[in-house]
Amino acid sequence: MIDDFGPAPYDDFDDAEEKVRPGPLWRHAVWVVAVTAAGVALGWASGRFRLGPEEYGLPSAAPGPLLPYLAAWTAIGLVAAAVLRAAAARVPVHAPETVAVGVVWLGTRLSLGWRPEPPLLALLAAVALAASAGWGLMALRPGSGWRSGRRRA
Repeated sequence: MIDDFGPAPYDDFDDAEEKVRPGPLWRHAVWVVAVTAAGVALGWASGRFRLGPEEYGLPSAAPGPLLPYLAAWTAIGLVAAAVLRAAAARVPVHAPETVAVGVVWLGTRLSLGWRPEPPLLALLAAVALAASAGWGLMALRPGSGWRSGRRRA
């Protein structure tokens, strides 16, 4: 039952966590760059090693250059974070920074751990961009429950 006297007793979400993030363009750009840098840095730090002993045939890191993969995931991360921030500037999106950092971190980690060929890297990029676009589209869809800043019960 919906009443206008307050939230339902089972409604335990935090309004401060999900909010519209309007603001000047420079603030959005700084957010996108910071989130991407955090994801790439975490992916680089965790991609420098593999878990498992050397006697099982898992080297500490895959051989090959790091810079092309870091540059690729920086570009992919900038696009993914920009998509999420654009959605968050219009409607409340749940944890866009966590999604952006997670997608970029996972992609960077996988790429540095195994050094995939360009077609597989493109597939990983498509999956990362689809995940961030899907997360933003879930908040933007008409039946998402947000109308004029209030959540429908």
